[in-house]
Amino acid sequence: MTVQSNRTLKVEKLARIYDDEIAPVWGTRFGKMLLRNLAVPERGQVLDISCGTGYPTIEILRRMSEGSRLIAIDASSAMLDVARRKVADLGPLGKKGVFFRTESPVPKLSFADDVYDLVVCNLGLSEMPSLEVALRDFARVAKKGGEVRCTLPLAGTFQEFHDLYREVLIKHDKHEALERLEKIIARYPTVDHVEHCMTTANLSGGLEYEEFHLLFKSSREFFFAPVIEYGPLAEWKEIAGGGQEMQDVFWYIKEAIDAYFDGRPFQVTVKAGCLIGTKVEAGALIAMPAVLREGEPEIDLDETGFEEEIDTGLPRPPHKIAAGSVQMADPDELEIEEDDFEVDVDMSAEQDLDAFIEGKKRPPHLDE
Repeated sequence: MTVQSNRTLKVEKLARIYDDEIAPVWGTRFGKMLLRNLAVPERGQVLDISCGTGYPTIEILRRMSEGSRLIAIDASSAMLDVARRKVADLGPLGKKGVFFRTESPVPKLSFADDVYDLVVCNLGLSEMPSLEVALRDFARVAKKGGEVRCTLPLAGTFQEFHDLYREVLIKHDKHEALERLEKIIARYPTVDHVEHCMTTANLSGGLEYEEFHLLFKSSREFFFAPVIEYGPLAEWKEIAGGGQEMQDVFWYIKEAIDAYFDGRPFQVTVKAGCLIGTKVEAGALIAMPAVLREGEPEIDLDETGFEEEIDTGLPRPPHKIAAGSVQMADPDELEIEEDDFEVDVDMSAEQDLDAFIEGKKRPPHLDE
């Protein structure tokens, strides 16, 4: 099987399980931040970038007035198919003005300047090579006075795991792997960096951020939880290298987690950010302070070039939340309604982790 077919199969599976297994503890949590106090202008033109399986797309659609247009793009056609089914299931509401296209925002959006009243992106920024370049492009397609809202994980996300990983690599003299780890950690932006990128994009506003936690029963449950398996795990494997070298590193990581937490749940922190900016003329920016929230309170088609309207009559997707190994530290705060990220898969990233195979014994050479 080729690398491309592996990637395709994994993305297709992600589309099938995302709403049940990942959205409740990840995408919906960020999406609720994006939706907080969001208002769509009368006859507003909305662009939803990396819309995934349709959350918060559906909720934005509910807030739109007659004559508004919502354009939703995603690089994964499998994810978009799920979003289409949800919209088709809405009946008349779903015909109010939503259009889909399979399209990546990288290297840049294909839309004209100054078109949209509202540009949103739930968690798609993490998949883009440069936060600063992406925000400039998002602001480019927004009208003067239009709003850009994006969510993203910030510096400090998965810190408990990153700290353990760093200790393992230092202890076993894995210097090159340590450099790779630090580069991955540095990709989670700080509040200051996000605000700097907003300034360079001529977005006046600020960043709201909050913290939540994910709990896992054990190291095995952590690595096999879909939010990890389909999220950062592929990169974490690549950090360790390939073959037996990678297997050895993950044996050490497993033992470190199990020793530190000694039968207690393994908790990792997520620092969630939502940037909200209004497009202004260059040099007219007014800085707004970042806001820490504890817990959660309650187009003209010629301009966009879109011709693809939703296909109605498709079967309703499942909406129940599957019982999985991942739990939120405060699950009662999350309301799940109709509910984004595609991982780059290579052969080394697809290697099974020997440390978590039932009956697999610890390699003798690790004791040397």
